[in-house]
Amino acid sequence: MSSPLTLDDLRAYAVARSLFKPTTLGRAVESLGFVQADPIRSPARAQDLILRHRVAGYGAGDLERRYAGLDIQEDFFVNYGFLPGRHWSLMHPRSGATEWDAATKRRARAVLDFVRERGVAHPREVDAHFAHGSVMNYWGGSSNATTHLLDRMHYRGLLRVVRRDSGIRVYAAHEHAKRPRHAAARREQIDALIDLVVRTYAPLPATSLSNLVSRLRHAVPQHHGELRDALKRARTWLARARVDGSDWYWPADEDPRSVPMETESVRLLAPFDPVVWDRRRFEHFWDWPYRFEAYTPAPKRQWGYYALPLLWRDRVVGWGNVGIEGGRLKTQLGYVDRAASREPAYRRELEAELDRMRAFLAL
Repeated sequence: MSSPLTLDDLRAYAVARSLFKPTTLGRAVESLGFVQADPIRSPARAQDLILRHRVAGYGAGDLERRYAGLDIQEDFFVNYGFLPGRHWSLMHPRSGATEWDAATKRRARAVLDFVRERGVAHPREVDAHFAHGSVMNYWGGSSNATTHLLDRMHYRGLLRVVRRDSGIRVYAAHEHAKRPRHAAARREQIDALIDLVVRTYAPLPATSLSNLVSRLRHAVPQHHGELRDALKRARTWLARARVDGSDWYWPADEDPRSVPMETESVRLLAPFDPVVWDRRRFEHFWDWPYRFEAYTPAPKRQWGYYALPLLWRDRVVGWGNVGIEGGRLKTQLGYVDRAASREPAYRRELEAELDRMRAFLAL
C-alpha cells in the first residue's frame, strides 16, 4: 500500500504537469487547455510569457502572428484568453446574458450584415461605415461605441476573431451549430468544460475548484443555474485526496506521483501562468502571498508593477521585475528564500533563464 500523498507531492505534480516538455504552438495550447490573455506588455503580454516555457523556439508575439493558421479561438472562458476550437464550441451558442434593447439589436443586425458582406472587418472599417459615436465603458472613460458593440457581439458568438492587426481584433461573422437542448446533452457539455478547467489548473483545493466552476457562468451564462449540480457531479468523477487538511482534486486519469519533473530549472512565470494563477493554492504550496500589483498605486506596491514569480525547481523563491532599457534586458529580483539565491546551481540556471528571456524578446 502506497504512502499518503503529501503537499510536497502535489506541489511537484502541479509544476511538472503544467511545465511539460516544449512542443509546437498548437499542441501546447491543446495541452494547456486555456491560455489567459492580458494586454499589459511587461516585458511581453501574459499569453506570450505563458507560452514561451511550453513552445519550442517561441518568440514574443508568435501567437498573434500564427493565430489565423491554428485551430485556436479567442473568447471568454473563466477569464479572457485562447483555447482550442473544440472547447470553444462547447460554450456556444451563448445566451442568457443581459438582454439587448431594440436599438442595440438593430445596430447588431446591421453590423453583422456589414461584416458578412465584407468577409472580414477591422473595427475601424465598421466605425467608418456606421459612426456610432461613444459610450461610457466599464472603467468610467469614453469608449468607441462600435468597438463596444463588436465586443458584445463577439461574446455572444455572432462574431469570431480571425486575427489581430497591431493588437486590434479583426472579426468575421460566425454561426455556431445548434446544440441538443435535452438535459443529458447539457450535462455532458458542462462536464466537459469543468474537465477543461481542472486539466488547466490541477491539482486544485476544493475551494478553488468551486470558484473556477462558478466562473464558468461567464463562459456559459445559459447554463448558470446548472453549475452547482455540475460541481457536485465533478466531485464524484475527479480524483481526490485529503492533504494538509484540505480536499484536493485532479483529473481521474492522472497519477500525481508519476509525472516526471525537470528538477534543475529556473523560470520567470507570468502572473497568470497556470502554475501560479490560483493565489489560494500558491499560499498552500509556497507559504507567501504573491499578488498582482499592476493596478495597485505605486507607493503601495510590495513586489512591483508586473512582478513575475521566480520558480526554482518546484519552489517559488521570489519574484522578478523585467524590462527593456536601451535594447538590453533589465532585471530586478526579490527573494523570500535568499538561501536559494546563493546556490551555485541556482545562479547558473538563473543566467540560463535570462538568456532564454533575451532570445524570446529578440534582444
